[in-house]
Amino acid sequence: MTEAGTRAMDFDKASLVTYVDSPSKRYLFHYGEGFLYESLPVGTRVIYPPPPLPSIDDVDGAIENALDNPLGCDPLSALIRPGMKVTIAFDDISLPLPPMQRPDLRQRVIEKVLEKLAEGGVDDIHLVAALGLHRRMTPSELRGVLGRKVFKAFQPDRLYNFDPEDKENLVLLGQTPHGDEVETSRRVADSDLLIYVTINLSSMDGGHKSINTGLVSYRTIRRHHNVHTLMHCESYMDPTRSALHDSCKAMGAVVEENLKVFKIEMALDSSTFPSMLGYLQKPESAWGLRDRVVFGVNRRALPLMPFRLRWSIFQHIKAPYGLLDIAAGNTDPVHDRILDAVFRQQAVPVQGQADVVLFGLPYLGPYNVNSIMNPVLVHSLAVGYTFNMYRGKPLVRRGGVLIFTHPLEERFNTVHHPSYLDFYNQVLPETRDPGEIEKGFEESFAHNENYIRLFRESYAYHGVHPFYMWYWACYGQEHLGKVIVVGARDKKVADRLGYETAPDLGTALEMAKDTVGANPQVTMYHFPPIFLCDVE
Repeated sequence: MTEAGTRAMDFDKASLVTYVDSPSKRYLFHYGEGFLYESLPVGTRVIYPPPPLPSIDDVDGAIENALDNPLGCDPLSALIRPGMKVTIAFDDISLPLPPMQRPDLRQRVIEKVLEKLAEGGVDDIHLVAALGLHRRMTPSELRGVLGRKVFKAFQPDRLYNFDPEDKENLVLLGQTPHGDEVETSRRVADSDLLIYVTINLSSMDGGHKSINTGLVSYRTIRRHHNVHTLMHCESYMDPTRSALHDSCKAMGAVVEENLKVFKIEMALDSSTFPSMLGYLQKPESAWGLRDRVVFGVNRRALPLMPFRLRWSIFQHIKAPYGLLDIAAGNTDPVHDRILDAVFRQQAVPVQGQADVVLFGLPYLGPYNVNSIMNPVLVHSLAVGYTFNMYRGKPLVRRGGVLIFTHPLEERFNTVHHPSYLDFYNQVLPETRDPGEIEKGFEESFAHNENYIRLFRESYAYHGVHPFYMWYWACYGQEHLGKVIVVGARDKKVADRLGYETAPDLGTALEMAKDTVGANPQVTMYHFPPIFLCDVE
């Protein structure tokens, strides 16, 4: 690790938890492709994300050091021999969020790996986007992650998207002690070395989960992306208390009995927005004159723009992330080290749960990059991902109320999300119960030939994907007493998702009192950037 990677935190995390002491103070809420600037009741607890930790200056040197001094195994150059078959897998566009400014760190790592493979006389190399059941990456998206040089050298025959529906080229590696089957591609199974390059945007990413969601079929993914497993995750963000991670780890043992795996993981700092939008990741009290002017212009201009223009502006935001740490080698020690870096950057100590938690839901989640945030993805991002940004206990107490801001409209990208549209129109009117949905509908969507064709030949998410997004929120759905959306433009959408609506934050807080009592403890989770709460 470089000096920057070992430097102690230079800020007091206790200062990230503040309390509203004046009704005149206002706070920023994300609102889809816009912002709300609202007052909060006196006594509201506001939890801010940690500012960026010092990042590594010499990125190329850090990459070289990781490859030459791996954890738990020999250096990469010592694992290479002429004539061997090597597959390099890398994360798709579902992370990081927002996408990073070029060159992407995955490009820089893969270029260095390719240099070492060339020096070792290896020419049988394939690059595979580890999609799992996500949509295929377009040529432009692949070029954005890998750079023009690598893209031109390897596409189309040696650079491609993983295809979990290519039945003739799937191989069963084995089963876990619980009978969970691990099925991957023949190319991966036949490789002498599998190199996996991943970015840990959150503590849920990386480790054995990378391969066992990104390079496996529905036959495997269904064994951990199900209601029973997700209801037994005390927190998705704490791998030691997550049945999802337990399942992936057991599958990882099967993978590593059959394959030589060389893992490369990276942790990022929290530099989420370019300088022009820097106010988005600062406490409002820290805004300077420039921040206030830029915010004022954006706040007034965005509502005047048509949706398509707002969408385009936000989707083109690229984050200036810094590299916090990089490690390579065997999966477990690599993942442990990178998790430590992620927690150093993201974890904020919080004393006690809240009766009401509120936040602004941004325009972007893992599954609408270059796409649209449809209602099912709103549910997954709010009640699934954001609710789960904790270790210890949920930030909101059992039976408490979640309030978030979002326009909540019935918009779908029919190229990317055809099965989502059908799930919304055919399944949710019947039931919102995750167990009933899983039992009554999942198989028919998973094996639907039209969805499979669109998944393989177009750019659609797999037919089963909306089910997993609904399950992702199952624990939060069961835990919460009420969900209220501020600013929803289509109440019918809220009704279908099981939410209540309010025209403004004050009304929403009054509505919450019907569930949690007259004097609730209110907490604002002030994001992005992404962070998690260590709730005691």
